[in-house]
Amino acid sequence: MEKRTYEASYTAKREICAALKKLMAQKPLNKITVAEVMKACGMTRQHFYYHFADIYDAVRWMFEEEAVALLRKHEGVMLWQDGLLQLFQYLQDNRAVCLCAMHSMSREHLRAFFQTDIHAIIQSTIQAIATDLNYQASDQELTLLTGFYVGALVNMVEAWLLGEIETSPKELIDFVDQTLRDHVRGVALRLSEAAPYTDQFL
Repeated sequence: MEKRTYEASYTAKREICAALKKLMAQKPLNKITVAEVMKACGMTRQHFYYHFADIYDAVRWMFEEEAVALLRKHEGVMLWQDGLLQLFQYLQDNRAVCLCAMHSMSREHLRAFFQTDIHAIIQSTIQAIATDLNYQASDQELTLLTGFYVGALVNMVEAWLLGEIETSPKELIDFVDQTLRDHVRGVALRLSEAAPYTDQFL
């Protein structure tokens, strides 16, 4: 019984968000009403509040369910590029909806949808690359490196969505991947070369 209730709720949320996406492709989010959304999906206005607090809550759920989920399926070091490619494809397929959300909500709030999961992927990637090089990154270094590349990648995703970067998603991801690997290799090499000198003072 509980499973059927969950499935019914999930199906209703998907239908509501599908109707919301169609409206977001036509006008700003602050011009869309709950009554309008529910009329479009054939449900009563009150039914909306069984699932969401407001329109913005529905948008948050939609991105969590559709876009962020693409990243969570690809957390392995060999697969994070595939996850980002799928994310770019989602943004391309839903560009009007994403731009509507970006212009209607706080950018920092929208960035947070992706930042947490990109953070987990980049951190595990740095750890895996360092392990391959027999290099043990300190917690502080791992935190700083991860924060640096997460910020850069999120900015690139946002700029690409806004049309400020014309490079293809694959080229962007390959660039970040190569830069990240070169960076970790460089740190490992620098420390290995400095080790003999350090030992003299121990």
